[in-house]
Amino acid sequence: MKVVEHAETVYFSVKGQVVIPRRLRREFDIEEGTRATVVGTPEGILLKPVTAATIRRLRGILKRKPGGKPFAEEWAEHKREEMELEEAKYARHTGGSR
Repeated sequence: MKVVEHAETVYFSVKGQVVIPRRLRREFDIEEGTRATVVGTPEGILLKPVTAATIRRLRGILKRKPGGKPFAEEWAEHKREEMELEEAKYARHTGGSR
């Protein structure tokens, strides 16, 4: 998936709702009823859609091989790698590190 960073302005409704721009909905396969996780980060609010592609990726993570690492250990490693990628992306975007 090719993600082009381009800031767009959105507005929150009285209920805290926001419309995700069509370009991003298409890029991330977000359809009506798509669920998302919402996380508060030092940079702001991170919204991660839970799409069919995300579910397929997680199913691959959940499969256990005989003699393989316990799920909790493998998940912690996955989350560390994900955080490192996010931090590297942030550093590239801001021109420095945290």
